[in-house]
Amino acid sequence: NLNGNKIEGQVSRSLLNCKDLEVLDLGKNKINDTFPHWLGTLRNLQVLVLRFNRFHGHIGTFKTKGNHPFPKLRIIDVSYNEFTGLLPTNYIKQFRAMINVDEHEMKLKYMGDSYYQDSVVVMIKGYEIELSRILTVLSIIDFSRNKFQGEIPKSIGRLNSLRGLNISHNNLTGHIPTSLGNLKNLESLDLSSNKLVGEIPQQLTNLMFLEVLNLSENQLAGPIPQGRQFYTFENDSYCGNLALCGIPLSKKCKELQALPLPPTIQQDKNLDKSSGFSWQVVVMGYGCGFVFGMVMGYLMFLT
Repeated sequence: NLNGNKIEGQVSRSLLNCKDLEVLDLGKNKINDTFPHWLGTLRNLQVLVLRFNRFHGHIGTFKTKGNHPFPKLRIIDVSYNEFTGLLPTNYIKQFRAMINVDEHEMKLKYMGDSYYQDSVVVMIKGYEIELSRILTVLSIIDFSRNKFQGEIPKSIGRLNSLRGLNISHNNLTGHIPTSLGNLKNLESLDLSSNKLVGEIPQQLTNLMFLEVLNLSENQLAGPIPQGRQFYTFENDSYCGNLALCGIPLSKKCKELQALPLPPTIQQDKNLDKSSGFSWQVVVMGYGCGFVFGMVMGYLMFLT
């Protein structure tokens, strides 16, 4: 843990000698370097924090032994740097430790229980928190506050053990992938301050544990999905998207004001037209019958 110092220069490659390294926290320093891809050869590395530095350039994929970089990585935080280019799709596909984790076997287990109490500072649900103990089931990706471009890769939807995903404050474009609805354990999702377009996928209502949602300051449009956790989110989750409508926003969706008739009613109307039957005739019949009945009743009463 080298967090919060004034370390400059590049990341020392001598770290490659630390074969059993599990946690590396270089956050809040003055390191000026490209992404240290060679750390992917550390087979036991589970937590990598590079936030608040001067890292720059693309995060590419480089060949490592076995072609599976970062096989055990569960927490990666590269926020508040100057990374550019596309999000590292090939790395994301390799994050095996974030896929199908058996939580029953790992429940209430902490990293370093037998030899050292691991700790790390991360952003969780919008707050900077120091974790004095790191649960082995905690999986977080934070690529926020950089200069990433392009679309959100659909492959993120494979990381179904993720608890937190933050890729806010970048230059991301395109639609929100429907595959994010597969992240069944997700508790926090922040896609704010990008250039995302289109509708909010209905599949996001499948995220039963989602506690924090921030889609603000994008170019999203259409109705906000309804149901489940979406009933708990306030206006600030959507502000800055002028074309969004529906609850909890005050702007109503126009399509809700002119909903199509249900199929059965539409079929009945078509049947009426084809058989020469008209509801106007029925109304006239009821009206005439009512007047005739009232007159006859009055005469009977006088008699």
